Amino acid sequence: MNLALHDVEYRLGRFILTAVGLGLLLTTVMAMNGIYAGMVEDALSIVRAPKVDLWVVQKDTNGPFAESSRVPEDLYRNILTVSGVSEASPVAYQLLQIEHQEKILRLQVIGYRLGGLGGPPAIAAGRPILKNRYEMVVDRKAGVSLGTQFKFGRITLEVVGLTEGVVSNSGDSAAFITLEDAQELQFLKSNEAIRNDRARLQADLSENPKLAGVSAENLSSLLQSSHIANVILVRLESWANAEEVAKNIARWTHYNVLTTQQQEDFLAKNVIERARQQILLFRIILLVVAAVIIALIIYTMTLEKTRDIATLKIIGAPNSKIVGLILQQSLILGFLGFVFGTIIISLTYEYFPRRLVLLVSDQIMVFGIVIGICIAASGIGIHKALSIDATTAMAG
Repeated sequence: MNLALHDVEYRLGRFILTAVGLGLLLTTVMAMNGIYAGMVEDALSIVRAPKVDLWVVQKDTNGPFAESSRVPEDLYRNILTVSGVSEASPVAYQLLQIEHQEKILRLQVIGYRLGGLGGPPAIAAGRPILKNRYEMVVDRKAGVSLGTQFKFGRITLEVVGLTEGVVSNSGDSAAFITLEDAQELQFLKSNEAIRNDRARLQADLSENPKLAGVSAENLSSLLQSSHIANVILVRLESWANAEEVAKNIARWTHYNVLTTQQQEDFLAKNVIERARQQILLFRIILLVVAAVIIALIIYTMTLEKTRDIATLKIIGAPNSKIVGLILQQSLILGFLGFVFGTIIISLTYEYFPRRLVLLVSDQIMVFGIVIGICIAASGIGIHKALSIDATTAMAG
């Protein structure tokens, strides 16, 4: 007869409730793992979406997701002449916040040339953008329906299609629009700002005797060009070496060139590094709390069986039998807690505000840690069980 299973059966209700409580604690650990994996997935999805090889950005910057970058829109024509380059397109990135249905909605807006690189990777519903102006494709996570209209500044965009799984590194839904619309949103100044800049320019011209006769109105059109992008995306020929082409582009254009792998590494190691460390600390704290709770539960269960263990000693049961009883109960408790935790997180992960990605490798790691904690925590109960005096069985 297995004494551990017999004892669990004798106190089944209490044992199950204890395992459920431990499962809820492990659910939090699994959620933390899922949040971190989701952050990495979110951060990299927007980099991987265009499926390009190189990112040409402003000199001495690290790309549009880390800091401000501005490059001329027509720079892509020069890049197309570099050996090994198959396609090149200007793309604009901008984070916008608007009010929709009495809620604040943040969108990672991506402006691209129709037929060029940087557009939505796939359309989950509706259709892609077909017109040069005033159409938009949004990720499903934004919770907007087809036909919804958004007013940004002086233009109104209509949602004609939905994507799935394309978000920014902060979890905001991606919204694809044409490059012309994106440039108007990001670079075209308002009428009031244009008048102020023109007045300031006219004052500067008047102070210079050689330029006193020049009209600021004639120069302003040259100084207020909106033909700017944040990055030039580059796709290479299959035979091209990405690092060699990147060096050639940087040498001839004097812009900074990053490979997609460098862009991913930068996002994973720098942009979300602090969040990763914070989540790691939370996971460690929760696992320590779980270890303490399991140890207390096993110790309490051992105290409740003091007379039973003393009786075993009187009838000549070896210490290995008593050790096995405590250790097996601890492992059963940890196994049931892990099963309950897995069931709970599997049923609830879709309702978290941020995306949770549950990886098999993370679940295996949690299971291994739980088993290790159970073995270590059972040591307190085993020490108590072995120290019980056999005569306790005959006490009144």
